[in-house]
Amino acid sequence: MKEKHSILVVDDEKNIADTVAWILQAAGYIARPVYDGSSALAITREQTPDLIISDVLMPGINGIELAINASIACPRCRILLFSGQAGSADMLDEARRQGHEFELLAKPIEPEDLVKKVADVLASAQQDDTSARAT
Repeated sequence: MKEKHSILVVDDEKNIADTVAWILQAAGYIARPVYDGSSALAITREQTPDLIISDVLMPGINGIELAINASIACPRCRILLFSGQAGSADMLDEARRQGHEFELLAKPIEPEDLVKKVADVLASAQQDDTSARAT
């Protein structure tokens, strides 16, 4: 039986978080919608997810701040950001200048493309873990 990966889906637009979580659950993942960055960060510190998928532009802790703090608190957690706003690129550039690299998916994303991307990211993480243990 294949391992079920846990995923936090973070978006202040409840419908988007719920829909993305539902798509991932239908694909066999344990996906939990979360509606703000502060709650997602608290959950991440208690129960490290395998992956966080977060909107970039949110009130309070935005997706970039969440990604930076989550990657520091949980280095093995993978992060995908998604946004439909052009201003997100500037925020990603600032994160890069601070030494953080995050992948950005454009909204809207087709469900099958999302599921494939998640599978690829999690497979890559598993390969990285296996390689790290071998060395």
